[in-house]
Amino acid sequence: MSNIAGHIHLILPDPAERAACFRALAAGGERIVRCFASADDWIDGDGGKGGDAILLFRWHQPGRVSGAALLERIAGRSDLAVFVAAEQLSIAESRAILRGGARDLLAAPLDPRIVRRVIDAAADDWQVRQAALHRRREAEARLAALTPRERSILDAIAAGLGNKAIARQLDLSPRTVEVHRAKIMRRAGADSVAELLRWQFIAEQARGAAINPVHYGA
Repeated sequence: MSNIAGHIHLILPDPAERAACFRALAAGGERIVRCFASADDWIDGDGGKGGDAILLFRWHQPGRVSGAALLERIAGRSDLAVFVAAEQLSIAESRAILRGGARDLLAAPLDPRIVRRVIDAAADDWQVRQAALHRRREAEARLAALTPRERSILDAIAAGLGNKAIARQLDLSPRTVEVHRAKIMRRAGADSVAELLRWQFIAEQARGAAINPVHYGA
């Protein structure tokens, strides 16, 4: 499981603000906090290629790469949790930033205590999301080997149907349903029907989330 909580990148042009935020975030020594004076410096460095990091940057950047260009460049990267700081933004700009993938907007000049609180919350949220992703992948892997017939039977089991009802629904004999149930349990590595259904429900929730994504700033 990745550890986004341990890597923070600050792209803050003002040296005093950058130093204050660095001290607040590095306190405790459990994190790697890297500072950059501009988006240019961040891109010319590793550009976050190491993955899994919390990125906080000022919307108004010096140099050739603006805040808007930086956000567009990193759009869609699930390995970055992005926060933007700005002094004044129009409603249209705020919506564009959030729709572009930023987790939140922070008021500038930055208060290091607020930055620490926001980053701590983001790190905790990331760990929860990663744990859920791990469970989803395990559920999908356990059910990937099922045949279409077995998936139909599993769906019926999840709907609360017994063997006889499943047999009538799928035009099978109850004995055939029993054989399929045993194979499903074995393929999924489930020790009980309750455990099998848990993997099924996790996989269903994951499919629902993929079909109905939530967008910030909607």
